[in-house]
Amino acid sequence: MEKTLVIIKPGAIQRGLTGEVIHRFERKGLQLCGIKMMQLNDAILADHYAHLVQRPYFKRIKDSMMITPVIVCCWKGLDVVHIVHEMAGKTNGREAAFGTIRGDFSISVQENIIHTSDTVENAKEELSRFFTDNEIFEFDQAGLNYLYANDEI
Repeated sequence: MEKTLVIIKPGAIQRGLTGEVIHRFERKGLQLCGIKMMQLNDAILADHYAHLVQRPYFKRIKDSMMITPVIVCCWKGLDVVHIVHEMAGKTNGREAAFGTIRGDFSISVQENIIHTSDTVENAKEELSRFFTDNEIFEFDQAGLNYLYANDEI
């Protein structure tokens, strides 16, 4: 099964949406394998957003992500990268479909509640950036047989 990264951003923490975000992934049937609160700094943000460092809006992103600590989560499931990315919705909350996390809770391109990995490769890289091996746990998920058909797992 795949694993993916979710970052619950400062805006969501300030607005008290942490539980709602986690609840949506749990209701979907995804398994939470790692979670922690951390304060992001210049170095980790420059690494995480390396593809945006030269953009004029990078400082805005960096400043926004350092307002409060964030909550980083590792989620596990079949096709979890795709599922979580779709559940998040479009990056711009004004364009995100209702029913998605951003569509229901965001009206901004920057203050858009969460970051999600967009590919399996990026998920692996991002998880290693935010978690050590001993911070991601492997355990049997109760009710797994009720989430997937026996030939899916």
